[in-house]
Amino acid sequence: MAVVIPFPRTRDRDFAKRIARRMSELPPPTAEKHLANQLRVQVETMQRRGIAHDMIEEQRRQIEAAVRQEQISLFLEGWRA
Repeated sequence: MAVVIPFPRTRDRDFAKRIARRMSELPPPTAEKHLANQLRVQVETMQRRGIAHDMIEEQRRQIEAAVRQEQISLFLEGWRA
């Protein structure tokens, strides 16, 4: 069986920015649910593609970290304005 290596979703910075921007428009509890849903969709997609579980979990953590970083950037941009 071939090993499937995912393209790091975190390299698509616009992806993380879109999620963070949408989260900034939502109340905090709803924003967290939105993030959890987006992460679930990514995990399910990687599972369907046959990516190993440990790689999926690492990718999920990296995506979440990228979104959190974008949230901080959005906050700082608003604070500077």
